[in-house]
Amino acid sequence: MSERHDPEVTLPWMRDGTTWFLDALESLEDHEFAHPSGLPGWSRAHVIGHVAGNAEALIRLTSWADTGVECPMYESREQRNSEIESTAAMTPGELRRLSVDTAAALDRALGGLDERGWTATVRSALGRVIPAAEIPWMRIREVWLHAIDIGGTVELGSFPAGIVDLLLDDTVAALSARDGCPSLILAPADRARTWVLGPEQDNGPVLDLPAAVLAGWTTGRSSPADLPALPSWI
Repeated sequence: MSERHDPEVTLPWMRDGTTWFLDALESLEDHEFAHPSGLPGWSRAHVIGHVAGNAEALIRLTSWADTGVECPMYESREQRNSEIESTAAMTPGELRRLSVDTAAALDRALGGLDERGWTATVRSALGRVIPAAEIPWMRIREVWLHAIDIGGTVELGSFPAGIVDLLLDDTVAALSARDGCPSLILAPADRARTWVLGPEQDNGPVLDLPAAVLAGWTTGRSSPADLPALPSWI
C-alpha cells in the first residue's frame, strides 16, 4: 500500500496540517483577512473559506464511501466558486468558527470509516475514480499548502519528508502533461530517487536542489533563482 492510501500514515499528517493551518489562521488580525493571499486574485478570506468548503466537500465524499449513496464533492464548478465567494464575505469571527468546525467534522467522519469504507471508490472533483483512502491525502495538500498561502510561518522545509515526496509525485505528473512544461530531471541531493519532469522523458538537465525547494517550485509556492517558470499544476 502506498503512503497516500494508508490512513495510519495520512491521518496524523492531516491532523498536524490542520493544526498548522488553524494556528496560521489564529495568528491573523481581523483586518488581515482582506489582505492578498499567496494565491493570485484571492484574499486570505477566500483561501480560508475555500479550505472550510473543502472540508465540507470531503465530508460528502466520506459519506459516499460509508453509505454507498453517491454524494459528489460539488454539484458543479460554478457551485464551488459561488461557495468560495460567499464564505469569503463572512466576518473574520465567522470564518474562524467555520474553519474549526468543518475541520473537526471531517476528522470525525473519516474516523468513522471501517475497512470497507476506506476501500470504497468515489470520484474527486476532477472526476478521477479513487479509493476513499485517498481522502486524507487530498486534505493534506489543502491544509499544509494553504497554511503558507494565508501567511503562516510554516514552510515546505518543515513538511514531513513523505508529504514532500507525494507532492512531487502529484505535481510532476500534472505539470508534465501541461503545455510549456520544461524537461528536467529532479534529483534532490537529500533523496535516493528522482522525478522526471516534462515531455522529453529522461532527457533534460538535472536539478539537485533539496526536495522541499523543488516541491515549493512545482507547487508554485516559491520561485528559486535560475529555475524556469512553470505552468499551474492544479
